[in-house]
Amino acid sequence: QVQLVESGGGLVQAGGSLRLSCAASGRPFSTHTMGWFRQAPGKERERVAAIRWTTGRTYYADSVKGRFTISGDNAKNTVYLQMNSLKPEDTAVYYCAAARYYTDYLSRGVDYWGQGTQVTVSS
Repeated sequence: QVQLVESGGGLVQAGGSLRLSCAASGRPFSTHTMGWFRQAPGKERERVAAIRWTTGRTYYADSVKGRFTISGDNAKNTVYLQMNSLKPEDTAVYYCAAARYYTDYLSRGVDYWGQGTQVTVSS
């Protein structure tokens, strides 16, 4: 069984930074793309960022471009999300996600989900 475990969430003031980490555990598996989604109370889950291991190319939602950076280690199935210049509207539960095959930066499907980590940005 594959598990994605997130860490690094917490409470931060507006303008601050946080770094989320996600590590895979369980039986060996390979991924084509890993990334992050978030869900705020009363809102739909939103795709935030993704990285395609084969090319290193990335996707970012318009709302986080220039502020968030995704990186990781394909061999370790580990992905990070550096979040800078945080805003109160970034408050959400952040979920790590992975796809075994091409899914257009996770827009067309996710095979594995983490349990989520809370990020709260105070004004």
